[in-house]
Formats: sequence, C-alpha cells, structure tokens
Amino acid sequence: MMRVYLDHSATTPVDPEVAALMMTYYTEKYGNPSSVHSFGREAKQALEQARSQVAELIGATPQEVTFTSGGTEADNLAIIGTAEALRKKGKHIITSCIEHHAVLETCEYLGKNGFDLTVIPVNEEGILLVEDVKKAIRPDTILISVMHANNEVGSIQPIAEIGKLAKEHGITFHVDAVQSLGKIPINVVEMNVDLLTISSHKIYGPKGVGALYIRKGVRIVPLVHGGGQEKRRRSGTENTPGIIGFGKACELAGQRMADDAKHQTKLRDKLMNGIQERIEYVKVNGPLGEKRLPNNVNVSIRYVEGESLLLSLDMLGIAASSGSACTSGSLDPSHVLLAMGLIHEIAHGSLRFSLGRQNTEEEIDYLLEQLPKIVERLRMMSPLYDQVIHMKQA
Repeated sequence: MMRVYLDHSATTPVDPEVAALMMTYYTEKYGNPSSVHSFGREAKQALEQARSQVAELIGATPQEVTFTSGGTEADNLAIIGTAEALRKKGKHIITSCIEHHAVLETCEYLGKNGFDLTVIPVNEEGILLVEDVKKAIRPDTILISVMHANNEVGSIQPIAEIGKLAKEHGITFHVDAVQSLGKIPINVVEMNVDLLTISSHKIYGPKGVGALYIRKGVRIVPLVHGGGQEKRRRSGTENTPGIIGFGKACELAGQRMADDAKHQTKLRDKLMNGIQERIEYVKVNGPLGEKRLPNNVNVSIRYVEGESLLLSLDMLGIAASSGSACTSGSLDPSHVLLAMGLIHEIAHGSLRFSLGRQNTEEEIDYLLEQLPKIVERLRMMSPLYDQVIHMKQA
C-alpha cells in the first residue's frame, strides 16, 4: 500500500536543510538573543539573518518583520492591534465571509466589544469583488482584512486592487497570506499592503513560528507585554531555532517557487480532470487556471459524505481533508463552500487535496485508481443515490 500525503495546506514536512540548521541552534548555538555575551550575540545575528530572509520573500525590509508564534497570533495582533490603535479614529472593520477562523473570530470578538463589522460576500468562484469592498467603506472604516488565497478552494483575491482602494481612503489594509506564501509571488509594496500574516509550517518550516509584516509608520498596539522583544511589538524570548528555520524555509521557497508551481499545477490539473472523467456528479469548487493556487484541488462528490471519503482514503494510505485542518473535528459543512452558494448536501461531500513539492504522478495515479472505487461503494449505501439510479432507469 502506498502512503500519499495530499494535505499540504494543513501542514508540510520540515525540509531536511531546515531541520539540520535548526538542530545547531538547539544543541550548539543555544544562547538567548537578548543576552549581551557571545552566546547571545551569536543567536541574535542568526535571528536577524532570518528576519532578512523572511523580508526578502515578501518584498519588505527586515525592520518591518515581527516574529510571532504562528499565523493565528499574527492575525490577532494585526486586527486587534490596529483596532485598539485607531479606536478614536473609527470603529468600522471590513472583512470577507471566506476568511480563516483566525480572522473571522477575531473580527467577531471585536464586534462584541464596541466595533462595527461588515462581512463582504464572494462570488461562486470564492472571489471577492472590489466593487463590493468599495460600497462597504464608511467614513469611520479603520481596517480592511482580506486573505490573499483561500485555504479551502484556492481562490486568489484581487489584493493589489483592494489595497489601492484602502490606500486612497486612508484605511489600514491587512492580508492573511498564510496559504499563498511560497506558492505565488508576494510583494507588499506592489500589493499596497500595510499588514501581512505569514506562517512557517506551510512552507516546509517548523510549526509554532509565524510573522507579521508591519509597514513602517503603521500604528499597532501589542497584545503581549513583557521583556520588550521584537521592538516591543511582541514580548517574550524568541523561538530562535524556529525563527532560523523559518528564515531558511523562506530562502528555499524563493529559490524553488517557480519549479514548485509548475510541478504542482501539472499534478493539480491531472487530478482535477481525472476525478471529473472517472466519477459522475462531481463539482469542482473554486476558480480554474491562474485564479487558483497551483497546489489546490477541491471537489464536491454528490451522494456521499466527505467524512466517509476521508476515512476510506486514509485506510488506503491517502491523506486529504474535508475543509481546514483547524476545524476538521466539526460536522458542520465548510463555511467557505456555503458562502460560495453550495447547498449543505453538496458541501458535505467535499474533499480538498493540496499538493506539495514531493508529490509524484504515480501518487496521483494511485489516488485516481482508488477514489472511484470508494465512491462507488459508498454510493451503493446511499438512499439518495439509489433514487438517482431508479430515475435513470425510468
């Protein structure tokens, strides 16, 4: 039995080069970067090199990069930090209905604590319309938060256009780029971004490390207070090995992005086309072509449950997802698919396959061989599918 990992949007394996470098800072160069002695200075120098590596991948300066424990903390710092800094200027926040829960729940928290929230819809491809954002802007709007690419259906948002709109109105613009980092180019200047969230473990770096780009001059209130690390924006002794690993992962991502995208796009299209050719009553969720992340495949297979599909695939060594990993324990259908107009019945039968740089055509062939058999078996137990068969025969 093959073991096939197709859940890279949930997490990625740590690159061997990254792991080897990190180990040095666990066992040999283990100083606290805040210490003034040689051990500390050695760690500080490596940490600042990592800051430069992260900055280079997103077109920022090193001074604009603040390290956090991950994407969730960076989202919270960006949204709550901005809201608190600009509370006297206004209390209106705009976001989209397909954001990661780290953004949606943070905005909802502010909505319960004196702020006014507008949630923008998306079209059937899961893409936000710039015109809808424009219509939502008010004189008291202080923040717009929109993800770069969706974690479930891979839809890429018109970030540069929304950023330009925000800039024209003097509104702080936050972008969650956790899923797009390392997959498609990011330049915070060209995209008119004020705040950008990124995470290490989505690009073959370690878990528990992320960063928030904060454009020079942007006001933000820290959430964590203490020793004053990270220019007092995020106190606490830095996760030095993790940050150094993140920096190396960013360097490698920059070098390999074009080849990775070409490879994954080829596998993506083969998988997407193969599923539609081999299985009836399948809907591809999200846009096609360049509007979609190169590694994302999301399909709804009617008359079966996504959870049953996942368990059956897992028994054959294939790892996939039925939504975002953070909420995979929930039986509710994806809020993203519902926002795109899918009914509950179809949304419940969704699968997400997210490809990585190590996946092969042989692995895709194996999946395409096994998935139709699983679907056929599960549909034979479905009363809804039984009705479809009877209608066909009639």
